[in-house]
Amino acid sequence: MDPRRSLGDLLFGRPLANREQARERIGSLAGVPLLGLDALASAAYGPEAALTQLLPLGALGLAYLAPLTVTIIVLLALVYVSYRQTIAAYPGGGGSYTVARANLGPRMGLVAAAALALDYILNVAVGISAGVGAIVSAVPSLLPHTLPLCLALLALLTIINLRGVREAGLAFLAPTYLFVGCLAIALALGAGRVLFAGAHAVVPPPHVPPARAPVTAWILVRAFGSGCTAMTGVEAVSNGVPLFRPPPVEHARRTLTIIIAILIVLLGGIAYLAPALHVGATVPGSPGYESVLSQLIAAAAGRGWFYSVSIASVFAVLALSANTSFADFPRLCRLLAIDQYLPEAFAHRGRRLVFSHGIVALALVAGALLIVFRGITDRLIPLFAVGAFLAFTLSQAGMVMHWWRERGRHWRKSLVVNAVGAIATCATVAVVLVAKFFEGAWITALVLGLVLLLFSRVRAHYAAIAREIATDEPLDLAGLDAQPIVVVPLRGWSRVTQKALRFALKLSPDVRAVQVRSDDPGIELLASRWRALVEEPARRAGVTPPKLDVVPSSFRETTGPLLDYVFALADAHPGRVVAVVVPQLVEHRWYHYWLHNQRATLIKGLLLLKGRPSIVVINTPWYLGR
Repeated sequence: MDPRRSLGDLLFGRPLANREQARERIGSLAGVPLLGLDALASAAYGPEAALTQLLPLGALGLAYLAPLTVTIIVLLALVYVSYRQTIAAYPGGGGSYTVARANLGPRMGLVAAAALALDYILNVAVGISAGVGAIVSAVPSLLPHTLPLCLALLALLTIINLRGVREAGLAFLAPTYLFVGCLAIALALGAGRVLFAGAHAVVPPPHVPPARAPVTAWILVRAFGSGCTAMTGVEAVSNGVPLFRPPPVEHARRTLTIIIAILIVLLGGIAYLAPALHVGATVPGSPGYESVLSQLIAAAAGRGWFYSVSIASVFAVLALSANTSFADFPRLCRLLAIDQYLPEAFAHRGRRLVFSHGIVALALVAGALLIVFRGITDRLIPLFAVGAFLAFTLSQAGMVMHWWRERGRHWRKSLVVNAVGAIATCATVAVVLVAKFFEGAWITALVLGLVLLLFSRVRAHYAAIAREIATDEPLDLAGLDAQPIVVVPLRGWSRVTQKALRFALKLSPDVRAVQVRSDDPGIELLASRWRALVEEPARRAGVTPPKLDVVPSSFRETTGPLLDYVFALADAHPGRVVAVVVPQLVEHRWYHYWLHNQRATLIKGLLLLKGRPSIVVINTPWYLGR
């Protein structure tokens, strides 16, 4: 067996045939971990992000967590109802991009796509960094290794997702439900301590520092903007409806309901227990840092085996929450590629029936973000919520137009729900953008503009190509009687040379062999041997012998003089095709590539880059060792 293939099978699994696509579809049980990890994991960093902004208020800031969380839950409910409707109206997936494009026009669709893409990328970076932050809270000695741990997790997630949708969902099944179970038990134990033990914590959380600033609307607005990150990821199910087995709409709606119900319970429980048990935020990245969930679980159940299992599940889910983006980002890229806003390679499935180019692109960009921000979650939070809420707003505004045009049963009720949701999420976008502008939200606005520019330039490129090559004219057969001029670049005499010349003589009687003469000691000058090696055998076979042209090189290089020769030949014969037959060695092992100068590859590349319409490049490979 080819060792390269066996290594690929080991890492990514055997290649899947198209007929196996139905087996890769999932149900609601696997849909929750595959598409809900982002939303569920946001319960770990959303409340903490809000509490971090409330730090200047000291202990008083804890009292504001509950009303802020209630506001966020109301928003969450509005978005939930909207996306239930989106799933039924647009079962082909695409979420905000599909809805906005269909109802608000291509430009608004692109804005939604850019916002979604940015949200998915940031979700990977935030999820992984938050997961590492959870484990660093339990093992402080790992703090200096935060970034390497983040990058290692990113590589692991990339490999898992390249193995296929079904395997990714099954791999994340146990960690997801363990996380939900552990957190539910911790919240129940904490509620019991509040109700029956006088809010006495098993392990008292760190002392909340005294207030350093008065309560202001600005602090509360910033806390709300950070806390809204708890809503990221809820759009994932509407984007991934095609992943579900029949009936996909029913499975998608059920999955969305389960995810939102769990998230509301987790957010509400944390908002209730944090003030009651005096659990506050600590400064992220500082030596004394401890996550809010770590404090809450320790206060409710102590630091025994349950704490260890719970923190491990938190770490796993936070780290794996990036998988939501790995499931949806490639599908968004596929839709954009089909509409010619991204390279067409993003529209093609890989060996495991997933869109591999999108997965790899997501991993590379998220890895760059982690490196730039050193894997610290709090530094990424300001960039996070803008994209998500902008996508929410455009999706719901699109659904308003959908109901207005389509009407149908209960359309007025649905329109009102979507309109209220659009207004609420639009106001949230404005709040988050203003509150977080100088902390990094300006970067989000700038990047959104650059992504939109990228989309438009790719589209313009494809449109220009379509205009240039489009034709309704019948096949032009003029000039077929003019034989092409065939040019064969030669370095020396070998089996590779013989193969190229034999092929060239089948194309045309007008064959020009070209050898560039330089001071390279490895080049064998063929002029003295050409008659015996080529001309006499050709005449005996009744074939017009190829002509040998020796081109001098004044600057000890061979590629430039060869290209000049070919271009001059094309200019001198404007009515004929010049076919350049390039002999090339093909190495048996990939590492042998570096032992050769790859002159043939360079020649082909330059001919294609600088070539003329009348020049054709043909490759004649010689496979070594076969």
